[in-house]
Amino acid sequence: MEIGYKLAAEAFGPQELVRQAVRAEAAGFDFVEMSDHFHPWLDVQGHSPFAWTVFGTIAARTERVGLATGVTCPTVRYHPAVIAQAAATLALLCGDRFVLGVGAGERLNEHVVGPGFPESAQERHERLREALEIIRLLWQGGYQSYQGTHLRLEDARIFDLPDRPPLIAVAAGGPEAARLAAELGDGMFATEDRPQLVEQYRAAGGSGPRYAEVPVAWAPDEETAAQAARETSRWALTGWKVMSELPNPVNFEAATTTVRTDDVREAFTCGTDPERYAGAVQRYLDAGFDRLVLQNAGPDPDGFLDFYARELDQPLRRLRPNGTAAG
Repeated sequence: MEIGYKLAAEAFGPQELVRQAVRAEAAGFDFVEMSDHFHPWLDVQGHSPFAWTVFGTIAARTERVGLATGVTCPTVRYHPAVIAQAAATLALLCGDRFVLGVGAGERLNEHVVGPGFPESAQERHERLREALEIIRLLWQGGYQSYQGTHLRLEDARIFDLPDRPPLIAVAAGGPEAARLAAELGDGMFATEDRPQLVEQYRAAGGSGPRYAEVPVAWAPDEETAAQAARETSRWALTGWKVMSELPNPVNFEAATTTVRTDDVREAFTCGTDPERYAGAVQRYLDAGFDRLVLQNAGPDPDGFLDFYARELDQPLRRLRPNGTAAG
């Protein structure tokens, strides 16, 4: 198992994200993961810097910790050729520490460029498949062209390539995306502790790492943690079908007015009890995930990082699937 720290790019500016990444490395995390958004989920979050610039700075300020996008949509706002070049450059800058997480995207971020976000999930997956084929093609080196149903590439070459291309983790919320992750990805990325996703991925031939985000909220008391998570992260309770479709933060504000603090407590591990955090991680391990990202929605990132280093790092690393623990 590897343990990651989620950099909340919708809640913090670029300088603060770099600072947190440096602190996460010192706290013992194996990698940091950051979303690639144009908008935040809610206006109250107040941020959404350009992920690739932030990652380049993190690469220069850290030595060991891995970097991962969680996740980039390489089909609308970006052309996959741009992402293939960006990922190759970042891999060179960080010394083979980068994982490219990709997904079919959300309307929230992709509609901004004008042509529109595809209405059907089928077309989104078709586009993602073509994007992955283009990225793989360009990483082979040389001049390449591609003619797909939705995407094209014309006589393009990436001149700066790492010796080994970055690992690609494909976001999956259902069987079709799980099969795509197995076929064209090196790993799978998920946001729920659903064992059937891992089963579908493995049934399709997938054998790579399985990434998942574990929602937590640290504060000195449970009530403060839950209230903070409700204020900034209640969008996470809407479910993927809603999260992928709403176009702007104001729509997420309207869709989450009925979310209660008790609802947040059910979805997030809140407070300071290490056993509860271990239980949350255990559920993901038992579901078959082995790259777990702690996504802290609490109000004090430094407090959480200190808590992780002091109370969580070693106990979590002793956990094993199906409730066993290392001696």
